[in-house]
Amino acid sequence: MNKEEKLAKRKEILTKLNDIHSMYCEGCFIKSTFRKEMGKTHAQSFCITQCTVGETMKRYGEMLLTVSSRS
Repeated sequence: MNKEEKLAKRKEILTKLNDIHSMYCEGCFIKSTFRKEMGKTHAQSFCITQCTVGETMKRYGEMLLTVSSRS
């Protein structure tokens, strides 16, 4: 994969992550409740490990790391 293709793929992944976050995470009742009651760390941990949207975002993040690697 050449440099231009990597940049295009990276941009595509970042756009998808931003869209997912805007659509599902901003204003999320569960996240805001956990953040108030148990703290920011617990809320973030829940989102990453138990929320299906967070798990999807985590997979996109892993894809982003793969595309961004210097190999």
